[in-house]
Amino acid sequence: MYALKYRKSKQLILRRTFPDLEKSLIRVSRDLYRPDLCEYNGSKHTYTFINGSIIDFGYINNEADVYQYQSAEYDVIRFDELTHFTEFQYTYLISRCRGANDYPKQIKSSTNPGNIGHGWVRARFIDAAPPNTTIETSTGTRRFIPAKVQDNRFLMESDPEYIQRLQNLPEEEQKALLYGSWDVFKGQYFSEFARERHVIRPFEIPSDWKRARSIDWGFNDPCAIFWYAIDPEGRVFVYRELTLRETLARDVAGKIVELTGKERISYTVASPDMWQRRGHSSMDGESIAETFARHGCPLNRADNNRVIGWNRVRGFLADAPDGKPNIQIFENCLELIRTIPLMIYDEHNVEDVADGLPDHWCESLRYFCMSRPEPNHPKPKRDPIPYSPFETGKRRASGFFEI
Repeated sequence: MYALKYRKSKQLILRRTFPDLEKSLIRVSRDLYRPDLCEYNGSKHTYTFINGSIIDFGYINNEADVYQYQSAEYDVIRFDELTHFTEFQYTYLISRCRGANDYPKQIKSSTNPGNIGHGWVRARFIDAAPPNTTIETSTGTRRFIPAKVQDNRFLMESDPEYIQRLQNLPEEEQKALLYGSWDVFKGQYFSEFARERHVIRPFEIPSDWKRARSIDWGFNDPCAIFWYAIDPEGRVFVYRELTLRETLARDVAGKIVELTGKERISYTVASPDMWQRRGHSSMDGESIAETFARHGCPLNRADNNRVIGWNRVRGFLADAPDGKPNIQIFENCLELIRTIPLMIYDEHNVEDVADGLPDHWCESLRYFCMSRPEPNHPKPKRDPIPYSPFETGKRRASGFFEI
C-alpha cells in the first residue's frame, strides 16, 4: 500500500538470514501481490511497481552485513522478528532511512519476546513507556503496539486449535508466546520473577524495621546501590536504588550518606574489589572501602560466590509460606526491575548467569542476599534445566515503529 501510494518510494524488508525470508515473507508476498501492479525479480529479490516504487528483501546475518547497505537510501525499513537482530544491526540501519523526498520515513518492526535481542528491544520499546504510547525522542518518535495471538483474526478463524497448542508449551514459552510477556522467555535465569507479584507501590517503612544497603562498585561501569528493609517476619523490601557513573568514591559515599539521612542502617555489604588498593579514590594508596569509611559509609566485604549467590537470590524471589515472595521491590527501583528478567543462563556453566549482560544491579542484590540467612521456602516447582534463549515460536508478533 505504501509503494502504491508514494511514487518511486523505496522500502527494505529484513530477516536475519535469507532462507528465513524466502520461506516466509517472499513466499507469502508472491501469493498476495497482484502481478498487474508489480513484478518480482528473483535474482535481485526485488519487487518493482508500475509507479516506479520498489521493495527490496534483504538479510543481516552478522554485524558486517550491515555495510552492504552503506550507501543505500530507503523511505521505510521493516524488520521481521526484531529480537533476532542485535542492537547495532538495528541502529545502523536507521541511518539508511533517508531521502530527498517528503515521504514519511519509518522503521517498522514485528517480533516475539525472546532471542538474542530480547534485552535491547525491551529496553527501547517496552520499558520506555506504557503500550500504545508515543515516545518523543531527539530524532523522532517511537511506539510499541502490543498484539496477542487472539488478535490475529485470520489465524483464529482458520486454526482455532492453535491456542491449545500454545497452552501445551513449557511455562516460559507459553507466557511469552501466548500472553506476550516480556518478563519471561526461554533461557531466562530468574523465571520466578513476575512484576505483578514482586513489584509493589512504596509505603512508609516502620522505624523499627532493620535496614541494610548493598553496593556493586563501578566507575566506568555503573555503580549500583540499594537500600533494604526487613520486616519482623524476615521479608525483604528493596525500597531505594541509586546508580552512578564516573563518580569518585568519596562522592559516591557522600551521596549514599545524603540519601540515607537519619535512617539507621545496620550494615552495608559491598563488592570485594572495593578493598583493592587501586581505583578512583581521593587519597593515593587508600582502598575504595577505606575511602567510604572515611566519608561516613563503612562497608562489609560481600561473599562473592556466584553460583551459591544466584541460588540465594532465587530463594528470595520464591514464595514464603504465606504465599508472597520473600523479597519485594518498590516500583521506583527501575533498574533492578528492568534487569532481573534480562539475566540468562551461561551456555558454558548452566548454574551461572551469562557474561556480557547488564548485571550490575543483580550483582548488588546478590551481595545482599548472601549477607542474609537463606529464606524458608518450598523448593521451586520447575526443573532449572536451561533452554536455549535463541529459539522462538510462532505467534502474531507485536509491532514496533520508529518515525
